[in-house]
Amino acid sequence: MGPSHFYAESRVLIVAGKGGVGKSTAAAALARSAARAGLSALLVRLAPGGPVAGLFGGNEPGIDEVVLRPASVPEAAVRGRLVTPDHALAQYLDDNGLGRITRRLVRAGAIDVVTTAAPGIRDLLVLGRVKAMEVARAADVIVLDAPAAGHAIEFLRSPTGLRAAVGSGPIASQADGVLEMLADGSRCRVVLVALAEETPVTEVVETAFALEDEIGVHLGPVLINAVLDAPVGLEGEIDILRGASGDGALDAGAIEALRAAAAFRVERVARQRAQIDRLAALLPLERIELPWLATIDPGPDDLELLADAVDAGLDALATPEST
Repeated sequence: MGPSHFYAESRVLIVAGKGGVGKSTAAAALARSAARAGLSALLVRLAPGGPVAGLFGGNEPGIDEVVLRPASVPEAAVRGRLVTPDHALAQYLDDNGLGRITRRLVRAGAIDVVTTAAPGIRDLLVLGRVKAMEVARAADVIVLDAPAAGHAIEFLRSPTGLRAAVGSGPIASQADGVLEMLADGSRCRVVLVALAEETPVTEVVETAFALEDEIGVHLGPVLINAVLDAPVGLEGEIDILRGASGDGALDAGAIEALRAAAAFRVERVARQRAQIDRLAALLPLERIELPWLATIDPGPDDLELLADAVDAGLDALATPEST
């Protein structure tokens, strides 16, 4: 398929996954991959913090849009923005000529009261803001770093619940607009993120079916994060180290420790492959594997490695016409 074709299929990619699977990192990698394909990318976050600032070299998305990575021919820019329910409500009122009401709510400290007035209203406000960005073509590709998997279902279910509870008016119109976007695969898809472990695989399968059955969204390929490479030639390398240790720097205990570490790595890889195979059997979606990063503080170079993996995975996907 290739990155250009993939990102042309939907303008909004909603990235969701169980907490701790690297969802925000995967969202950043998708945005960077789109930019490398020459498409402007907007990374939308719902909360500050996490790895995004480090991945882009220090810039943190804020309420005011920032450039996370500038354009450099032939690559496009990656921009970032933080969207909160309060800000989404204020922007919605401004867009509809109600800026005076917004200022009064802010001065009175009452805007938070409004955004919690009904269950699901906060999520609808955020999704409505993303929909407005999509309609306005704020970027070629909008990547939304959504809540963790359990909340993601409620997050995306909010327009349906509110639409059923409200007969008419601005909330109903907002819900209708969001539901139209979510149901249109040419406008929006959900990309799920998982680790190659039993619980995350089980949860991503359950989430995928829930999203399709209850909400009717279109699903993209599953991103499997932190996949280890199978070790190659470790025994030979250990023997080389043994031969080079005539000065006693590498004793028998160290050799055995190296062998134990190699055996652990081999076993871990086998467990991951078993879970990836299990995911393939349970969920009929394409899969893209992202490499394990040997760091707890990933930076721009690590983001490039992840974007490389995304690009390679997209290149390997079949186009819809050939399936």
